[in-house]
Amino acid sequence: MAFATLTAARDLGRLKEIAAVFIRHGLGDLVRRLGWADRLARAGHVLRLDHAADLARLDPPVQVRLALEELGPTFVKLGQILAGRADLFGPEWIAEFEKLHSQAPQVDPALVRAQLTEDLGAPPEEVFARFDTEPLAAASIAQVHAAALHDGTEVIVKVRRPGIGPVIEADLRLLERLAALAEDEWPDLRPYQPVGLVRQFGRSLRRELDLSSECRNAERIAGNFAGHPEVVVPRVYWDWTRERVNVQARIVGIPGHDLAQVDVAGLDRTLLAQRGARAVLKMIIDDGFFHADPHPGNVFYLPGNHLAFIDFGMVGRLGDARRDQLLSLMLGLVQRDPAAVTEVLMAWTQDTSTGPLPDLEALQQDVVAFVDQYRGTALAKLSLGGMLNDVTAILRDYRLALPADLALLIKTFITLEGLGRTLAPEFHMATEAEPLLEAALRARFAPKTLARRGWATALHAAHLLGGLPREITRLMRLTKRTGVQVHVEVRHLEQVADQLDRAVSRLTVAMVVAALIIGSSIVMTVQGGPTLLGLPAFGLLGFLAATAGALWLAWSVLR
Repeated sequence: MAFATLTAARDLGRLKEIAAVFIRHGLGDLVRRLGWADRLARAGHVLRLDHAADLARLDPPVQVRLALEELGPTFVKLGQILAGRADLFGPEWIAEFEKLHSQAPQVDPALVRAQLTEDLGAPPEEVFARFDTEPLAAASIAQVHAAALHDGTEVIVKVRRPGIGPVIEADLRLLERLAALAEDEWPDLRPYQPVGLVRQFGRSLRRELDLSSECRNAERIAGNFAGHPEVVVPRVYWDWTRERVNVQARIVGIPGHDLAQVDVAGLDRTLLAQRGARAVLKMIIDDGFFHADPHPGNVFYLPGNHLAFIDFGMVGRLGDARRDQLLSLMLGLVQRDPAAVTEVLMAWTQDTSTGPLPDLEALQQDVVAFVDQYRGTALAKLSLGGMLNDVTAILRDYRLALPADLALLIKTFITLEGLGRTLAPEFHMATEAEPLLEAALRARFAPKTLARRGWATALHAAHLLGGLPREITRLMRLTKRTGVQVHVEVRHLEQVADQLDRAVSRLTVAMVVAALIIGSSIVMTVQGGPTLLGLPAFGLLGFLAATAGALWLAWSVLR
């Protein structure tokens, strides 16, 4: 309790800033319903909730997007994550979240130099043969500078924005409290697990703050593509890589969005689209570790129809069980098999549901109807990204949320298909995916693989059975010694206690005021004694004290 109080006090300034931005963008009712205004008022900060901004006339998705942009990197990143949650938000919300970008003003060069000097042990102009103070790009988390090593190697130096860590930590604490409050106040949100979503987002953002973690991701993916020279991952220079700075080889190629240069260079657009799709599918299906943001800004095209991926701050991970489910779902969509799709969605529904399940029979019927509409359609005419979007829309209609790892994965598929079709309009993800999916399924259910899994399962079961008598004995001993305890959690207990305390205080003051009025009235009738303005002094002072108490009581109630 004490720690929570201290944390709340530490974050009051940021809370006031966030609340003010929400009110300015027409979201004052949200601030009021969340109780932020009352909390800030008790701390001496008064907000004008009646402020009617011109922005309030905008649609709610636009208001929220503008507020997130103004609030800075934590909220921009949150919006970018939510852009991939088509299972939670409708198309109008997704369209606004996708407009959020990470561009930010560049940092004062003196601050960058001071931080690099602290991290590298010497000024950047001494560590590098050349260091360009003008950044190549400035984003919300970090900015990138061109540099050269003393051996002439061209590199990029990625520097975390100075002072951003404490701001993001404060934002994450406030977001988690906001999510917990939202779950309590709006039961309809509980199936979507707001607290779990914020915690998962916090873990992802903290990993992204560690720039050395991005380099570990890059090296892991580079190792997975060791036998694929057509895919390039920049080399990491660990001698100068730290938590707040990393140094990687500079990729000189054609940016993914510059299609005119692709044509000028004579590159094969269709081959580039195929290689990009196969590379990401390999990461997902074979490796279970994938680049989670393969948009055109993170892809370069190189001579020989090679391609390079950069910026591995956001990656996805899939365990064996999840990959099996994904393979079944994707193959079910590609082969128009409604039973396979339904089985996987049912499993995901049970994994994520925290409340009463919806009408599963109706859900199954909708999935069957959805898949059946593609029966007879040529594989080359299928849009795998569109089909995945439709699946998430069905889940949204039934108020079901995807597991976080799968939401990120589906966003990756949709982004990848869009990139491929931008390169080559005749590109079809389904055509590229089917042979890879079938090969992966054959490998996963080969006799040798099944025997290995069966043996591992048998060993695990034997271990559990061997330890079962010991665990039962321990449970019985613990029960005998301490008994069975039932814990009852009462939500909002602290808030109720505060309200009772305020009510008792007001009641006490009211009783004192009433006593002063009655006592002063009696004193006024007594002759003799000191007078003031021609009236008994003690009676007059009593009435003045009662008036002051009544005014305080009225002000307290109104506030």
